[in-house]
Amino acid sequence: MAALATPPAATVNKAPAVRSSPRRRFKLGKLSVNVVLLAVSVLYVLPLLWMLLASVSDLNTFQLKLPGSLTLDNFDAVLNVDTTFRPMLNSLLLCGFGTAITVAASILCAYPLSRYRSRVRRPFLYTILFSTGLPITAVMIPVYSMFVQVNLIDSMPGTTLFLAASSLPFGIWLMKNFMDGVPIVLEEAARIDGANTMQVLWRVVLPLMRPGVVVVTIFTFIGMWGNFFVPFILLLSPEKLPASVSVFTFLSAHDQTQYGQLSAFSIIYSLPVVMLYLLLARKLGGGFALGGALKG
Repeated sequence: MAALATPPAATVNKAPAVRSSPRRRFKLGKLSVNVVLLAVSVLYVLPLLWMLLASVSDLNTFQLKLPGSLTLDNFDAVLNVDTTFRPMLNSLLLCGFGTAITVAASILCAYPLSRYRSRVRRPFLYTILFSTGLPITAVMIPVYSMFVQVNLIDSMPGTTLFLAASSLPFGIWLMKNFMDGVPIVLEEAARIDGANTMQVLWRVVLPLMRPGVVVVTIFTFIGMWGNFFVPFILLLSPEKLPASVSVFTFLSAHDQTQYGQLSAFSIIYSLPVVMLYLLLARKLGGGFALGGALKG
């Protein structure tokens, strides 16, 4: 019998399933992240834009509006000794000396914590970590009582020392982490050449961890510069108040808030922090120059 030829089965053309490629998903994810970052940036930019417009505006309003005409009367009103110059000088003295004390003490405290081992090292580090999260308002009542007993109320040096002490745990913790990145072999080589501990710290360790010192300096200064509660409690004389407190007295000195003058004062108040960051920020990109030091 002849085999019956079966007709070929009809092929059914099926449309390929649409699948999102990894490149398409990457673009969608990148677009979502950019949209979120743009929204967050707008939230930060709008208050700054309002401050800039209000400082040169002739309209005394809280709303964000384009000024009818630009004027510098707001700056003329606040640029005087009592409102701006003396409080800014007080802030520079408090924060400058406080930052210097904090950075120097942080270096001296972080070095033994980073290089030496002892039984109390870990509990001490945990205590420092706990102190970094302790709110300053929780200790101000006993601190005020202590300052009254030792007659340091309304004292600029006493307030400076307390600002430095309150910033010290955070400075030690940061400085110790930066110091851990410096190889010990460099110190051993310096000790073989006859260097003592302070010479090793000053000539070997600190030059290699300069970005870390800059970071601690910037963070410490910014924290002290914006501190309102400590000088408000410990300083009583109006001629000793820093700019962070004079903002409060400036607001309470008027029946109606002068938003233009407040914005002009806020811009002047922000300039030292911006200038400090611009001066020190270029030293942050260098990193730790350890490659050449470890060769040979």
